[in-house]
Amino acid sequence: MDKRAVALSEAAGCVVIYCAAVLLHYVYPLSKGAALSIVFGAVNESVWEHTKIFAAPYIGWALIQLCWLKVHFRQYVVAKVIGLYLLAGMIIGASYLLPVLTGKNIFWVDIAMSLIAVITSQAASYRMETADNQLSEYFLPALMLLTLYYLMFFSFTIFPPKMELFRDPISGGFGIVERIAEKERGYLK
Repeated sequence: MDKRAVALSEAAGCVVIYCAAVLLHYVYPLSKGAALSIVFGAVNESVWEHTKIFAAPYIGWALIQLCWLKVHFRQYVVAKVIGLYLLAGMIIGASYLLPVLTGKNIFWVDIAMSLIAVITSQAASYRMETADNQLSEYFLPALMLLTLYYLMFFSFTIFPPKMELFRDPISGGFGIVERIAEKERGYLK
């Protein structure tokens, strides 16, 4: 494995993942609610939806890397799944911790923390991909965790649990179903 090529690829991934997530933040309103935008874009301003917009670019970039990098497949998958959970955990953690520390939401701090989460997850997965230890023995649990993540990913936009993580701070609603209902009642534009 060419560690330099992997490092450059992970660094490039930081830019690609972040830029794609920014685009996915706006794809739902720009597409007027197209089906794919519901799955991959942010349908409201909840923490979950902000976490969701980073997941698809993260896995998409991982698949692109897999096509051209010569990596140990099982170790690579484990590293990327851990990186995905780290990315989500950091975004969720920062979304709740920063307002506690600062007393309010600060837009540029949210943006910076999202970027730091992407960089950290890419760096962590690089360290695990190129490490000498054998992470490949965790391949099956990693596949199960990846499956669980995407089951949540695809279902919680439509059927979110009634938890703060899924609450839209603007409308107070949960997920796309309530958003559509609010729009039909004239509460949303």
